[in-house]
Amino acid sequence: MMAKISSDEVKENPRIRVLVEQANTCLETLGYTDHGPRHVGYVSRIAGEILEKLGYPEERVELARIAGWTHDVGNMINRKMHSLTGATLLFDELQRIDMDLQDVCDICSAVGAHDEETGTPVSDIAAALIIADKVDAYKKRVKRKDMDDIHDRVNLSIYETDVRVSQEKNQITFELKMKEYATPMEFLEIYLGRMKMCEKSAAFLGCTFKLVINGLVMNKIGGLQG
Repeated sequence: MMAKISSDEVKENPRIRVLVEQANTCLETLGYTDHGPRHVGYVSRIAGEILEKLGYPEERVELARIAGWTHDVGNMINRKMHSLTGATLLFDELQRIDMDLQDVCDICSAVGAHDEETGTPVSDIAAALIIADKVDAYKKRVKRKDMDDIHDRVNLSIYETDVRVSQEKNQITFELKMKEYATPMEFLEIYLGRMKMCEKSAAFLGCTFKLVINGLVMNKIGGLQG
């Protein structure tokens, strides 16, 4: 039986790091916000914390961390369908480092399901990955600082975020604070689909998803139950 591969081993793997950095370089050229080590590091940490705080086994927590670190590598091929491309790339790359095949399948399924265009939570790992990815809205992600671009303006306005997971309440809360560069309405203009995906993913994990902007609860607590 193959040895279990830790998230630290994956993060330190030079081949996988090249994939992560090349994907970020391609998106930066196209004018996107940060999708490099800062973003994937954040997603890796939050995805792991979600499952850990909900009481999942450490093995699932580690797989969520790995999925978080690798989820955007498909962007080196094309932004369109990057989740599906990334899962395909990872299927061989993770086996190259002797990862157990079942673990590879779990990670690739989660990566392939994380994008809002084609994805949906298909597992605990996918659900945690989706939430962690969609809540990374923050000023440090902005590269160009183009105030005429709604994505840059909204992210620049977000100066504080917090993700809280309560196993007792079965609730995942995403709270953010915005400055006047953009409005909550503008945030929802570009993030509404992502927040609905978070609701669906939280429901998959048996939780509600609570969105709070500048102290105001923005959604009906309970989210999508189907």
